[in-house]
Amino acid sequence: MTTPDLPLVPSGGCGDGCGCGAGEETYLECGLDPALAQLLADAGLDPVEVEDIANVAIQEDLADGEDVTTVATIPEDAVATADFTAREAGVVAGLRIAEAVLSVVCTEEFEVERHAEDGDRVEPGQVLLSVTTRTRDLLTAERSALNILCRLSGIATATRAWADALEGTRAKVRDTRKTTPGLRSLEKYAVRCGGGVNHRMSLSDAALVKDNHVIAAGGVAQAFQAVRERFPDVPIEVEVDTLHQLREVLDAGADLILLDNFTPGECEEAVALVKGRAALEASGRLTLDNAKAYADTGVDYLAVGALTHSSPILDIGLDLRAAE
Repeated sequence: MTTPDLPLVPSGGCGDGCGCGAGEETYLECGLDPALAQLLADAGLDPVEVEDIANVAIQEDLADGEDVTTVATIPEDAVATADFTAREAGVVAGLRIAEAVLSVVCTEEFEVERHAEDGDRVEPGQVLLSVTTRTRDLLTAERSALNILCRLSGIATATRAWADALEGTRAKVRDTRKTTPGLRSLEKYAVRCGGGVNHRMSLSDAALVKDNHVIAAGGVAQAFQAVRERFPDVPIEVEVDTLHQLREVLDAGADLILLDNFTPGECEEAVALVKGRAALEASGRLTLDNAKAYADTGVDYLAVGALTHSSPILDIGLDLRAAE
């Protein structure tokens, strides 16, 4: 059952939301298996953060108690294999994160067999991941692992639908900060798995001048200049509602301009006006049905907040069977 090149995964996490992630390599000192931690890091995720999220999910489910149903019905020494199986077609994301949840729960080593990778298209009935360990631990971890895996796979699946709609154009679908509190990095990772690209991760890594900033600053150009003077090295995106505002911020030197609620025709005018001097992002009025029409105007990005705030889950289940 064990995949030869995949090591057994040691049990246990730090258990208290570890803070051992200071420094570039210290994540290897956390409770996650170093090989799993490296896979998470290679995917652009912070293994310490992933472990913390796994701990929070399990602590929420156990509420400082124990899994009373499982403890009462399953012998302590029973061992089984659990298959994470797709119930519908889609794009999977979060398999290694599900492993991290298991790592937090499992009191003994467990074996994993990986049948799919994040970003893969999957079909109903397809086994994605098999885990062999104590039956009690599998059942205790089941819901927390599936909650995260189904959520992230739903986002990846929705993103892939948009990416497919934009195929053959220069435009990329991009997410927003409309994410679940505490899960932003994971949800934005799922967007990447689905073929989308990320907007800023936080309020500090890039500026986005929106209508309320414009009102407070006394104008769109004034708002842009205020940010540029205070933070000269930070990328600045400016939201505009009209072509007149677009001309203002273009002349001021904006790096990226968000066209808010522009029609495809207005986006075409904006692209012709900008002539490559700034990147353009369409936002508002966007649907899968009109995505290609917007992309064909020549804009660089389509901003779709629904990727993270409204995507339905992808149905994935856990099927238990006797260990071989």
